[in-house]
Amino acid sequence: MELPTTVDALGTTPETARPVGDHHGTMTADEYDLIVIGAGPVGENVADRAVQGGLTVVIVESELVGGECSYWACMPSKALLRPVQALHAAHRVQGVAGGSLDVPAVLARRDSFTSEWSDAGQVDWLRSAGIDLARGHGRITGVREVTVTVTDADGSGRVLTAHHAVAIATGTEAVIPPIDGLVDAAPWTSREATSAQEIPFSLAIIGGGVVAVEMATAFASLGSRVTVLARSGLLSGMEEFAGEMAAEGLRSAGVDVRLNTETTQVERDASGVTLTTSGGEVSAVEVLVATGRRPRTSDIGADAVGFEPGASIDVDDSLRVPGTDWLYAVGDVNGRAPLTHQGKYQARAAGDVIAAGAAGDDIDDSRWGRHTATADNAAVPQVVFAEPEIATVGLTEKAAREAGHEVRVIDQDLGVIAGASLYADGYAGRARIVVDAERDVVLGATFVGPGVAELLQAATIAVVGEVPIARLWHAVPAYPTISEVWLRLLEQYGRESA
Repeated sequence: MELPTTVDALGTTPETARPVGDHHGTMTADEYDLIVIGAGPVGENVADRAVQGGLTVVIVESELVGGECSYWACMPSKALLRPVQALHAAHRVQGVAGGSLDVPAVLARRDSFTSEWSDAGQVDWLRSAGIDLARGHGRITGVREVTVTVTDADGSGRVLTAHHAVAIATGTEAVIPPIDGLVDAAPWTSREATSAQEIPFSLAIIGGGVVAVEMATAFASLGSRVTVLARSGLLSGMEEFAGEMAAEGLRSAGVDVRLNTETTQVERDASGVTLTTSGGEVSAVEVLVATGRRPRTSDIGADAVGFEPGASIDVDDSLRVPGTDWLYAVGDVNGRAPLTHQGKYQARAAGDVIAAGAAGDDIDDSRWGRHTATADNAAVPQVVFAEPEIATVGLTEKAAREAGHEVRVIDQDLGVIAGASLYADGYAGRARIVVDAERDVVLGATFVGPGVAELLQAATIAVVGEVPIARLWHAVPAYPTISEVWLRLLEQYGRESA
């Protein structure tokens, strides 16, 4: 079979493939030190760290370089939500009058953050970083071997061989639940929602997680009549009060929030969709499915390396697949902490450990070593960009107790904090820290209220650093800021300890 030789077909050619260092011996154009499957932020970071460590790297991508986060998730969703937050912030301060959202301008700003769904800039970055690109679908076909197929051409491809490692960074895809008629109704997933060029008159959202809450916030503020259909409560896995306050915020924005509601059937006709639920029928122009995601592992050659297609890939703290000395799975695909920032954190560790192994350097696999990703275990920060904002890190009260910790829970009304009252008139919010009572260290923190995302890094440092409560007393928050909540939490903890 004659292989394509154009850059457009496979990204690199024998003429453009970079030679490797002398210590590797001679390689052909299709041989690299590291092959990365998936060019999202995670794959890019694995590749970049490995190149900085002296390795030759090719990254394989069948869609847009930059991945889900850049074009259909983090960036476009937050670009939709930021004008909403800015407007609400202004309206919460006496003396600010007027103002409304310009929907076409909001959508245009969102489009600018996705580069109009062009990856030319990302491809240029790969080139500048010394990373080769192979466009096409990558599938593992042997030990350190990836076959790339050009799916939009004639099905031709080529075989790439890695001298040291293959890293899978293919991310996740939206799950469509087996609801009668749902697939035939052509539902939106998060991709269609974040890239919508028009705001539908009405939108039904099936699900109660982060995507459901954020998209309900955005589309209701942009003029859509939104109904949320959640099988249980909102934001399960977080502190219960966070979900309750999220529901209150959505209802205040005019969203019809139906909890403990099962959707059993969906039908589409010329006017839109009709959803049959345990609480009656719901009609809408569009329906968004936000019921979770699954790893993209169904067609990457799972059988060749012994893991289950469609399932997440188990890895150790160095992101290596147990039983191999060459295969790594990084980011959402391993299911450890499916968030972009955690994936990039893993990617830095994986890229460094692959480069160190190739060079014969010592591997620092200690708990907080540079070649491990241990923060995924119990120190994962996350922000829900809703109204109100929700920021959380570490263990919830329930998770801490289930893990066997003796815990104390300290709650604080954010509305009484001087900085919060200055930030917004009638500020409403809540803070909680979960403390290991035996060691006097913070295990987790949750903040709900306007602007609380900026409180999260301090909490993350406290959790990761296992900073003793006695030491936190000396981290004095500036007055008058919302961060003064830390002083109130510590005061209450001290009173209860007396």
